Amino acid sequence: MPDSRAFYINGEWVPPVRERNFDVVDPATEQTVATISLGDGDDVDRAVAAAQAAFPVWSDTPVGERILLLEWLRDIYLDHTEAVAQAMTLEMGTPITFSRDVQAPCGDGHIQAVIDAVRSHRFERPSDRGGSMLRDEPVGVCGLITPWNWPVNQVIVKVVPALAAGCTVVLKPSEQAPLSALLIAEMIHEAGFPSGTFNLVNGDGPGTGAPLAAHPGVEMVSFTGSTAAGIAVSAAAAPTIKRVALELGGKSPNLLFADCDLDTAVPESVRSCMSNSGQSCDAPTRLLVESAVYDEVVERAQAVAEAIEIDDPKRPGDHLGPVVSARQWERVQQMIAVGMEEATLVAGGPGRPPGLDRGFYVRPTVFAGATNDMRIAREEIFGPVLCILGFDSEAEAVAIANDTAYGLSAFIQTGDGERAHRVARKLRVGQVNVNGAVADYDVPFGGVKQSGNGRENGAYGLTEYLEVKSITG
Repeated sequence: MPDSRAFYINGEWVPPVRERNFDVVDPATEQTVATISLGDGDDVDRAVAAAQAAFPVWSDTPVGERILLLEWLRDIYLDHTEAVAQAMTLEMGTPITFSRDVQAPCGDGHIQAVIDAVRSHRFERPSDRGGSMLRDEPVGVCGLITPWNWPVNQVIVKVVPALAAGCTVVLKPSEQAPLSALLIAEMIHEAGFPSGTFNLVNGDGPGTGAPLAAHPGVEMVSFTGSTAAGIAVSAAAAPTIKRVALELGGKSPNLLFADCDLDTAVPESVRSCMSNSGQSCDAPTRLLVESAVYDEVVERAQAVAEAIEIDDPKRPGDHLGPVVSARQWERVQQMIAVGMEEATLVAGGPGRPPGLDRGFYVRPTVFAGATNDMRIAREEIFGPVLCILGFDSEAEAVAIANDTAYGLSAFIQTGDGERAHRVARKLRVGQVNVNGAVADYDVPFGGVKQSGNGRENGAYGLTEYLEVKSITG
């Protein structure tokens, strides 16, 4: 790994304009494991200038050459997957088995999906009625701001399609989980992408993210994070009328009907909420249960949650690790306290799990008797906290599911295929998962309402970074 205090600008690792250090903390031990520099507007200026200078040549580079570089990047990534997995376990506390089996494969999986999309994309084509040619061209310089909870996934689904489209980029990864992004920058350098096509500046939101979003030399900003931060990014970008793509928060409903297989559906529902220690924007944190099986589901969910093991993320196995930071731990604890006032605690609760007196560990927590007007049912907690609500009819389930400011994902558990598709069509979300199905890397991901706009992954992610030009005559 390069010097963690350096930024990657114009093909080189360079020091920041001003030294402002930030410690990266291992959430399992609360110990500093690396120190990065926090950039500012001057560092952003340097990176944007490098991207602007590289854009004319890179945007005109033949698609075949760009594909070749992406293939090299994929192969390099595959050679360094273990290093990436170890970095994520260190920086954000994901258990090493989860890092290896789930987090790290997002890298090569999404790179390959973009390669497939570029190969099949028609960058020039006649208009449907003839007489004109339609040409897809890169948007320009793109500012990419990524979160800590899926650090490799979100870096790859922004950087790779942008480069594939012919854009040049400035990446600002999360300051809380920057180590895997530094490794990816090294891989891009090793693959031989021209200087200035990819640039990385570490930093926080106010110091680096805001000037990147507002920069007049940036023609598109793509942001993943909280809805509040997404609003700030949009406001910063508005004066320059740049394109803004947002993938934001969620409070995803999971509709469990009485005709489903409870032996499968209940464990799947609880574990998918708790996965990644609940730190996923699409986590199914609202479990809507048909009244005929409500009491049984609550009892089963309690047993599943109480059986979830919490342990050192560096130990292989199927268990949960900590949440990412002291700040996040405190936020989750506050919301657990709110839930204990609003609903009925059936599993977990406040404080660390027994036997763990250090690290940002949270007890897998389940609340029953929740209603959709409660804070725990409306606010994104971003921790291993599940609230269970009841419904009497399909129409009521859909109404409760849609009664939210968010619209990222929804989940359905049912034994009736027709019902699954009927309900899926009525849910105001970007994607629906039925009976535990997992989407492939080419399936579009994104939300509606306050969960954002735009789509990532595969061909849909590629087109986010393209503008269409019509040529007539």
